[in-house]
Formats: sequence, C-alpha cells, structure tokens
Amino acid sequence: MFNSRHTLRSRLATLRSSFWPVPAACAAGAVLLAIGLSVLELQVGLPGGNVLPSGLAGARSLLSSIITAMISFTALVFSITVVALQLASSQYSPRVLRTFLQDRVTQVALGTFLATALFSMVVLAALPDRSSARLPELSLAVAMILVLMSSGLFLYYLHHVTSIMRVSHIVAAIGAQTRRSIDEHVPRTGAVETPERLPPPVRVITALEPGLVDNIDLGRLARLARTHGCAFSVLPAPGDFVVAGQSLVAVHAIDAVPPSVPEARVRAAVTVAVERNAGQDVGFGFRQLADIAERALSPGVNDTTTAVRAIQEAHDLLRRLAGRPQRAWLVRDDDGTLRAHATPQTFDSFLAVAIDDVRRAGRDQPRVTRLLDAVLADLRTVALPEHLPDVLRRLQG
Repeated sequence: MFNSRHTLRSRLATLRSSFWPVPAACAAGAVLLAIGLSVLELQVGLPGGNVLPSGLAGARSLLSSIITAMISFTALVFSITVVALQLASSQYSPRVLRTFLQDRVTQVALGTFLATALFSMVVLAALPDRSSARLPELSLAVAMILVLMSSGLFLYYLHHVTSIMRVSHIVAAIGAQTRRSIDEHVPRTGAVETPERLPPPVRVITALEPGLVDNIDLGRLARLARTHGCAFSVLPAPGDFVVAGQSLVAVHAIDAVPPSVPEARVRAAVTVAVERNAGQDVGFGFRQLADIAERALSPGVNDTTTAVRAIQEAHDLLRRLAGRPQRAWLVRDDDGTLRAHATPQTFDSFLAVAIDDVRRAGRDQPRVTRLLDAVLADLRTVALPEHLPDVLRRLQG
C-alpha cells in the first residue's frame, strides 16, 4: 500500500530486515548450481571420478529420499518458527516479532533446507533416461554434502531457537539494534545548531494515507528545494503517526517567486509505513523495552525480574543519549542556505516511554521504583545541560 512512495534507502532497509531475501537467495543459488553442474557433467563431460558409484535406480532413490527429508525439515522449521512468534507475541510484545524475523540463523536454516531440496529436484530431473548413460556423480556428491550441512544446521537451529526465545536474548537484541540506530542518527559531539527562522510557509503538503513516519530523506528534499528555489520543513518526527490529510511537509519560499513543487515527489521523501521500524526511529527500541516491562508487571504475569532486565537495557541506551546533543536535522547549500529541516525525537520523549510509562505500571513494585530512581540519579551525572531539566523534573516528581 505504501511501497510506491518508499525511497531507495528505505526500500533497502526494509529488504535487509525482511525474512524472505536470504531463503530466496539460497533457493535461487541452488537451482543455478544444479543446472550448471548438470550441464557440465552431462553435456561437457566433466570427470566425476566415481565419487558416488551407483546405478540410475539408486541415484533416483537417493535424490527422492533427500527431497522428501528436506521438505519435512522445512515444514518443521517453519512450524517451530511460527510457534516461537506466537509465544513471543503473547508473552513479551507484538512489536518484538521483527526481532525473530530478522534472525539470520532461522533464515539461513530455512534457506539451506530449501536449497537442498531444490538442488536435488533439478538433479533428479536432469538424470538420463538410459541406465547405461553416465550419471552426474559430482552433482550427487554435492547433494550429499548439502544434506550433511542441513543436518548439522538443523541441530544448531534447535539450540538457537530455544536461546533466542529467552527474554534476556530478546532484550539484548533490541538494545543492540537501538544502539546501531543511535550511532547512525544521533551524533556524539557537535554544537547545537539552531536553524534560522524560515519565512512563513506558502504551502503545506499533507499526507494521503494514515501511517507511521518511518524514514525522512532530507537529501532528496534538499535537491528538490534547490531545483524549485524553496526550503522544506518536515513537520512530524520519525515514529509519529499521521492521519490522511494531516500536515506533512511545509514549503517555504526562498526566492521572490512562490515555489511550485511536485507534491508527489515531496511525499516520496517521507516514507509512511504501517508499523514502526528501527533506523531513524530511535524511540522504537524504547517502546519495545517498555512494552516488555509493562507486560511483565501486569497482574496476569507479575514477573518483576523481566521488567528489571528491560529497564537495565533502557538505562544503557538513555545513558548514551544523555551525553549527546539534541540537534535538528539540517541540509544546507554551500553558501549556508537552509534547504531541508526536520526535528528528530527528543530526549524527553525517550524518558517519557522508558521511565514514566514503566513507573506507572510498576508503582507497587519497590524493586522497579528503586531501579528507576537509580537510573535517573545516574543520568543526572552524565546528562548534558540541555537534557538535565528533563531528568531533574522526574527525580523531583
């Protein structure tokens, strides 16, 4: 629904975080490898060296058994993955499902099983009709190697999936993902730059569909602004929800003539998605951790230790952000003319999710309230002056 307006960068990020590319690449590679080996052995006459001496009937039986086993393996892995997703959704938060879908071990396991089955299917189809004809022995050997790899990977997958379902691994994965977003989108140092006051907007471009702001391509907006002699201000921050018809981008006239800009191209620079994703939306990590803590503190679960673990991970993230300046996202021309402007999420908004929401849910749990007070006390020692009032207000309240 929203893909038509995704920028190239957001599409690549979505592709990297999707579940299907790795299995699809494994499957496609297996088919190409099987075709290539079959052509080399049966058409070119590549020497096989009697790697797997067997008759035509034995080769067909071997490949049929491999295909059946790999299909069963694939169905089992898919079933276990679905069960893991259901448990994670019900026990922790629906927003942690993406962590499981992005797990490379699961993707590689499923891709390897598919690759083995498809490779064997292609080799089986390439077998000669006459029993006296030469068999693709090298292809049969590769099929056996893939079976051995699949068996070992299946054992490791069983161990891995039981590990990643533990709450400590889930919380650590969310923290690692959020730290990458912080390092990429929140600078460590630098003076706080206040953009000059732009002239009143001559036009406001609205959202066509409801959704969450996923990615803002300021470089693209800046190029459009230079072409049309104007400046753009993105009004919502990443992670904000916009409704159809809500103001999305303000257009400011820089030249004397009011600009005429193509609305579709401006909207394409602000990706609106159906769900929040890590990246520019640093607050998504705090939302996931707060969800885990709040659910753990609910009367139906009453798992204070899990809530404490989520707060500890949020503490590390807040401590990193407390020492980094709050800067607007700006793109200027070489002469200093401001062309594109956006406001990222604030440190206060992170505290509101990680501290305020969890404190409200755990107000009857002394371990939680003491830990939250200790987190704020620690943040006070490292927070920059611009962040300190937000911390002190919560300590005093």
